[in-house]
Amino acid sequence: MTQSHDVLFRTLADPTRRAIFERLCRKGDQTVKALTAHAGISQPAVSKHLGVLKRAGLVTDRQDGRQTHYSPQLDALTPLTDWTVRMASFWESRFDNLEDLLKRMDN
Repeated sequence: MTQSHDVLFRTLADPTRRAIFERLCRKGDQTVKALTAHAGISQPAVSKHLGVLKRAGLVTDRQDGRQTHYSPQLDALTPLTDWTVRMASFWESRFDNLEDLLKRMDN
């Protein structure tokens, strides 16, 4: 795996960050205040998690007056979805080989 994969996996491994990212994906653009209201943690903690998500390229931010709005960057997940597809293909071929072996053993 590449370093970008490692960063994405580590970033999304934290359940709080994953929940924040999922909320942004479902609801779209959100303020820190709105995210904090649903996160069950303090605003500084939400801001810290958003900083990690931003460094990983999973969210972007924009200022609107005194509020910061965050948006998900779904394209950032492309390396992970590509990896998942490759791994699924790898395991499918392994299971096919096992199935062939079991059929030969039955004969």
